[in-house]
Amino acid sequence: MSDPAMNAPAPNAPVTAALRRVSTTRGFLTLVERELLRVLKIWTQTIATPVLTGILYFAVFGVAVGQRIGSVGEFDYVTYIVPGVVLMQVATQAYANNSSSIFQAKIDGYLEDVLSAPMHAWQVALAVLLGGVLRSLLVGGLVLLGATFITDVPFAHPFEAALLLVAVAVLWASIGVIAGIFAQTFDQHTLISNLLITPLIFVGGVFYSVDMLPAHLELFTRLDPLFYEVNGLRHAFLGTSDASFAAALASTIALAALAFGTLVWLFQTGRRLKG
Repeated sequence: MSDPAMNAPAPNAPVTAALRRVSTTRGFLTLVERELLRVLKIWTQTIATPVLTGILYFAVFGVAVGQRIGSVGEFDYVTYIVPGVVLMQVATQAYANNSSSIFQAKIDGYLEDVLSAPMHAWQVALAVLLGGVLRSLLVGGLVLLGATFITDVPFAHPFEAALLLVAVAVLWASIGVIAGIFAQTFDQHTLISNLLITPLIFVGGVFYSVDMLPAHLELFTRLDPLFYEVNGLRHAFLGTSDASFAAALASTIALAALAFGTLVWLFQTGRRLKG
């Protein structure tokens, strides 16, 4: 007959578990703080510059070009492009922030300290993610604020707009971290932005409606995944768009979940992270 004392849990087991939870939480919060401070300390690069760029799009494309185009549907051209420009800044800044952050962490050897810290893989992934999400949403919000001084921006469905923008930020922030993990050189981590994201954004209907295109170009635009994100936000702002909001939101959330799951797996396995 076995001794019950041998089967009982160690007296200090609850204490050990509590200390482990405190340790992982502290590590998570420290990493979150590091990522957020990185964004805020160099705000002239991470916030001011993209906000100015976004507002210049309204001035150049919206005002100058818009005077020749006139209106798209029932909206002035400058009003019509507001949702697309906001989404463009959210997607590009989420990607740029996180790809550069994780790539720099690899180069500096700082990432090894993060991997050896007592944190769960999902905590590391989420902490690294939040810097890009904060930066992109802050930039997008300030660009939108700037747009209100140039044109009247309707907010047909503000809750839907906020939900979609968060999903877009999480999606492209996750892709940014993944790209930074796999990049071996500085050029590689900017490759996706230069050769994939930027072309997809411009082809995705930021500055035009598909009704303005010939049939073969309209088909090409509808194959662009960012077309649905742009038009989902356009529906949330203007109440009208070239694509279904439900399809835009569902596809963005699904892709964001897949990208974040991949990110957690990479941190859990150490793939491309450990020498």
